[in-house]
Amino acid sequence: MTADPGTTSIDSSATIDLGNCDREPIHLLGAVQPFGFLLAARLDDGQVTHASANAAAALGVAADAVIGRPLHTLIAPEAVHSIRGLLQGVGTDMVGRAFAMTLTSGLVCDVAAHLLRHEGATLLIIEAEPTSGEPDSAAAALVRDMIARLQRASDQPAFHRAAARELRALTGFDRVMVYRFDHDSSGEVIGEAVDPGHSPFLGLHYPASDIPHQARLLYERNWLRIIPDIDAAPVPIVSAGGGMPLDLSLSVLRSVSTIHIEYLRNMGVAASMSVSILRNGRLWGLFACHHYAPHRVPFGRRTAAELFGQVFSLLLENRERAVETAYEARAQAMHQRLVTAMAREGTRFESVVAHLDEIAALLACDGIGVWTGGRATLKGATPTPEEFAALIAHLDDQGIDKVYARHEIGGDYPPGRAFAERAAGMLVVPLSRPARDYLVFFRREVSRSVAWAGDPTVPKTYGPNGDRLTPRQSFAAWRETVTGQSQPWLPLECRIAEMLRVSLLEVILQLSDLTEEERRRAVARQDLLIAELNHRIRNILGLIRGVITQSRDSATSIESFTEVVGGRIQALARAHDQITADNWGPASLRSLIAAEAAAYLGGRGERVHLAGPEVLIEPEAFTTIALVVHEMITNSAKYGALSDQRGRVDIAAAFTGDGSLSLRWTERSGPPVSPPTRRGFGSTVIERSIRHDLKGEAVVDYAPSGLVAHFTIPAAYVRQAPGGTVPGAAAAAMPSRPGRLPQDVLLVEDTMIIALDAEDMLRQLGVATVRLAASVADALAVIAVRPPAFALLDVNLGIESSFAVAARLRTLGVPFAFATGYGEQAAFPPDFVDTPRLRKPYTAETLRDLLEPFATEEA
Repeated sequence: MTADPGTTSIDSSATIDLGNCDREPIHLLGAVQPFGFLLAARLDDGQVTHASANAAAALGVAADAVIGRPLHTLIAPEAVHSIRGLLQGVGTDMVGRAFAMTLTSGLVCDVAAHLLRHEGATLLIIEAEPTSGEPDSAAAALVRDMIARLQRASDQPAFHRAAARELRALTGFDRVMVYRFDHDSSGEVIGEAVDPGHSPFLGLHYPASDIPHQARLLYERNWLRIIPDIDAAPVPIVSAGGGMPLDLSLSVLRSVSTIHIEYLRNMGVAASMSVSILRNGRLWGLFACHHYAPHRVPFGRRTAAELFGQVFSLLLENRERAVETAYEARAQAMHQRLVTAMAREGTRFESVVAHLDEIAALLACDGIGVWTGGRATLKGATPTPEEFAALIAHLDDQGIDKVYARHEIGGDYPPGRAFAERAAGMLVVPLSRPARDYLVFFRREVSRSVAWAGDPTVPKTYGPNGDRLTPRQSFAAWRETVTGQSQPWLPLECRIAEMLRVSLLEVILQLSDLTEEERRRAVARQDLLIAELNHRIRNILGLIRGVITQSRDSATSIESFTEVVGGRIQALARAHDQITADNWGPASLRSLIAAEAAAYLGGRGERVHLAGPEVLIEPEAFTTIALVVHEMITNSAKYGALSDQRGRVDIAAAFTGDGSLSLRWTERSGPPVSPPTRRGFGSTVIERSIRHDLKGEAVVDYAPSGLVAHFTIPAAYVRQAPGGTVPGAAAAAMPSRPGRLPQDVLLVEDTMIIALDAEDMLRQLGVATVRLAASVADALAVIAVRPPAFALLDVNLGIESSFAVAARLRTLGVPFAFATGYGEQAAFPPDFVDTPRLRKPYTAETLRDLLEPFATEEA
């Protein structure tokens, strides 16, 4: 018997209909695994709304004494405070973790927490499991050594094999596999580390139905899934009124469907774990881990495994991208030589026919054919002229107007099975509008023997409960000989073909209608273009050489050097793409900033906001400005406002009286800023390139509250786009009420990051003076110098509380409020029970709501 690489056949509750796996996923589960317990409490008042049935026993309270109680009465108030503080900097789809946290006397747990919107309320989801006692610092050290060994792998098979071996050593599973999804969503084991007592699965294939669409979407959100014991009874989640089950997509404890348990049992697997492998945010594959007895991996090591999966994903993407880049560079060089030659030699389709050998060399193919004017020209392994003519008629019926790739011609065109041995796959390039002339690349049949884990033609049956998937009963090796297919065409190859199509369609073929005089002029223009291109290429090569040379001082290791240089060259590439998108014309500043922001922030690009008119930048200046924007966003992502979850960057653009462009870059709500201790290449680019290359101006102020930079770009390099200012482009400033809110605020907070965050929020609200104190003594000293107009006091200051400060403020008649992660009333002395409170995690809006009742007309 073989086994599925085994994440799951169904990764959700058995009550969910999976008959249509292409719809949006539903992950509403009603139970958790028993190796830990779960609590869900409303964020505003801390009242518990949901709990796993084993929570009461773990916490040492009566079974009916959990739901409806304040959270602080079940676990230590200090733990509640710490968990709320942990979530202060955690965003959507992110889980905060804490190790060895004391929840009650004698109960020390590893904790995972996240926020969830549920039925109009925000819930705090807490999951806890007994701690293993392993220090939380061990995870980073383990992963660092694992990555160092992984990077020594010489090729991709060794890379996959080393990754499986490292993850098995970390987690202790009997078997760890690297499982890659193919173009048809089936899977293959491409790397494996297995205990010598078990048969290898390396090279086995699994049908796409083994991991449905819904499960794949879930793996893109939640990197790790573990099932320590398939025989462990699930623990139900209960609530006050038996309401809707919680969405546990981000849960580490979420339960396992009975169908999946049966699936694992059929494989002889007693415990499993999966770690996602993503590329460009999409599921590329999985680390699939199996154990043949119950096996629980400690929380700290699971965290290390998740981190390893994330770093492995980045290294994998870099390796694959390097191969693709080299392929594309070779094809582009050949393409450039080909187009140049064809432009000089002919004006008709005869030029295409004359260069079929060079065109075929652009892509990995076995044959090539061109159909022009009702005639066929074929070279290499292809259909016969008659078969090719019938295939072209089929393509005409399809109305193909863009590059069209098929690795199995016979699948869409049954007569194609007759010539599959010579031409099983095709890449079609239309050469005219409407499509009536074609260039077609062919690939031979690749007959291969595929070892499946079970017959892929019968991967599932329908059970007694109706339209529900049921697991396969047999995983016996089943071998299939696949015929009639070629190697699939890669997306990169389709892009190269599209580039060729555009060149032939828009450049060479347009010349066919020109007179001979016009053709001579076109050739002269082509010569000028080539000369200009050579000049620009020499400039670009010189620029790249300078980037590499100057970046040496910015890096402390080979990895950091690669990251720095790669980021800068990618910025140049993105800039080049934008200015060549419109025949080397001016390109949009807004698009440039959006592209650079997207490279770092993904779907959260709104944190970088550009206000002002639509600006176009001339090609001569675009590379310089692109490098400056890249370095500004890179520095902000590493050290400035974009380095955490709260900060933002506001960019204000305006034209001056002489037509120059003024750009003001302001970073807000990020960590404290300090001037760099040395000037690296990045700082030099920011402060000097606009002055040197464009004769403009650049001034950078490293203000503690956020970096502010001002750039002036001369009028020769910029222009306003037609249409003027984009509607709604004005900066979205937070409404403030200067002269009303208290203007002198004392902020008592012992955690520096939270203090600085709150200080930035207060200043955005228009508070003129914010004074910080980290202890009772500091706060009393600040008050002695000058009583504030208002004070915000963190209740817990480490080994002391802020109640003594509150008493002093009350004596002086100064209004104040408490900031707290606690949810209870009893922790406050009677004198302060009615004092206003700000619950952590808080925002600028909740701060404003707190301050407005204390506003004065004179303030």
